[in-house]
Amino acid sequence: MKATYQRFILKFKQASGTSRGVLKTKETFFLILHSAQNTGIGECGLFRGLSIDDRPDYEDKLKWVCNNIELGLDLLLSELIEFPSIQFGLETAFKSLQSQNSFDLFPSKFTESKDSISINGLIWMGSEAFMKKQIKEKIKAGFNCIKMKIGAIDFQQEINLLKSIRKEFTSRDIELRVDANGAFSTHEALEKLKILSDLDLHSIEQPIKQGQIEFMAKLCSKTPLPIALDEELIGVFYATKKEELIQIINPQYIILKPSLVGGFKGSNEWINIVENKNIGWWITSALESNIGLNAISQYTYNKQSNLPQGLGTGSLFTNNIPSPLQVKNGTLYYNKNIDWNLKKINH
Repeated sequence: MKATYQRFILKFKQASGTSRGVLKTKETFFLILHSAQNTGIGECGLFRGLSIDDRPDYEDKLKWVCNNIELGLDLLLSELIEFPSIQFGLETAFKSLQSQNSFDLFPSKFTESKDSISINGLIWMGSEAFMKKQIKEKIKAGFNCIKMKIGAIDFQQEINLLKSIRKEFTSRDIELRVDANGAFSTHEALEKLKILSDLDLHSIEQPIKQGQIEFMAKLCSKTPLPIALDEELIGVFYATKKEELIQIINPQYIILKPSLVGGFKGSNEWINIVENKNIGWWITSALESNIGLNAISQYTYNKQSNLPQGLGTGSLFTNNIPSPLQVKNGTLYYNKNIDWNLKKINH
């Protein structure tokens, strides 16, 4: 077996804002395995500025993986504990290699085009007018769960936006989630959560910056609005540490991004821990190309969560890999009549 990798720059159709800044491009890496019988492809979805493995030696580690691919998946994964995005790429590439068509990684009704995955519509930060426009488009497109990123524009403007949605749509009509990406300071967080809770929201993701574990625990115990941990999970590598973190903070939900938490193996560890404590969870992509999104979506479908997932980001890019993944009526659908086209990777 041989392994190679290739760097690829995804280009956003329009600049996308978060509380960490505006994104225009997204770097990623494809890991390609070749055996005598088949070819497998996985995506190492590095997220600059967010991934714990955003390190100067990242490509050196990818080269090491390619040079040592004969060690096998289990040993490689154990050696890559501090490189969760490479773990995810490796798991996917090996599954792809073993698949009959390279992309049917977790065969199911989803991959047979007989079922779909309920997803949230994502509203990016920007001017009030831009955010209103996105909200109207998502509602028109059939989404009944909308996730709005907050924390970059004036808080009162964001509240007014949410109020305008609630004037037209009750929580029975549309589920509203907000994602602060750690934008709230500790002294204002609880008060802002109280204000947001009046709008009948489903939850808020990561209200304060990660790493403030004791304060986050207090916030989760007092909050009138369910809190979902997101960035807080990044860099927690071992099952004992994961258990300890959940025991201390005791959140209402966690959000799993396989590229950031160690792929399927890492996600399974988190799910097992929180399900034993009756803590909810859902899975979100982390701006991967359709290669990574395909793997995450198939894995997610097999987990059979009853919550809307965060998997609809493939349409953000002008140069994404053409694939069977389609967003229809607020769901992600796999149209098996559409073929994959990897020509863009090879150019």
